Amino acid sequence: MRCPNCNGRDLGKIGMQQYYCWTCFIELSVINNELAIHQVEVDGSLSSLNDLFSKDERKLQW
Repeated sequence: MRCPNCNGRDLGKIGMQQYYCWTCFIELSVINNELAIHQVEVDGSLSSLNDLFSKDERKLQW
């Protein structure tokens, strides 16, 4: 699997179907073979970045 933002493979698993990109510091969740992409804010909350990526870019690519 590659990060849709930086195209890197430096992903760590942080939970069931949840990953973290150590290159661009975003969180990825797999929902129905599609990625939900979030930025982790300073206070620990998540902000969705899905609107920045097309549906094709968010399709799961192993």
